[in-house]
Amino acid sequence: MERSLPFLCPLLTMPQFRRESPLRSLLKGISWRIVATIDTIVVAVFVIWVLEAEFSFDTAIGDALKIGASEFFVKLAVYFAHERVWERFRKGDGLDKSRTLKKSISWRIVATSMTFIIAGVVLEKFDHVALAIAGVEFFTKFILYYIHERIWLKLPLGKIRQWLLRALMKD
Repeated sequence: MERSLPFLCPLLTMPQFRRESPLRSLLKGISWRIVATIDTIVVAVFVIWVLEAEFSFDTAIGDALKIGASEFFVKLAVYFAHERVWERFRKGDGLDKSRTLKKSISWRIVATSMTFIIAGVVLEKFDHVALAIAGVEFFTKFILYYIHERIWLKLPLGKIRQWLLRALMKD
């Protein structure tokens, strides 16, 4: 008598998860860092090129890529910690828009401060250019982060775990 896969592995049935797993936080972090790094590079190229008359467009691209690459890894770790802290204090299903707004604000404060510091280090000066990069991306990323968060909330908790378990069971 052949038995179905869910019978063999009760973990594959879709239980009602109440918390985000660390794996989900990591995947969210990676997807966010891809979006955010592209935004950082575009904003930095534009700001450096416009505000620094002595910089060529090629120099602006080079510095923007350095800022973006530096941010990717540093902010991925900080983003993961931010996600885990917000998860620890989750109330209810965590789907309400006011929670997303508060989470967006808290992340923007942390991330914009980090952008200013990283841009200042890469450009070797903490001036109007580093401040403009951080200031412009505060607004672009606030919108992008809110949208990113709402998209991830559409994916039910446990869905990634279920997919991963199924993929592992096939091998």
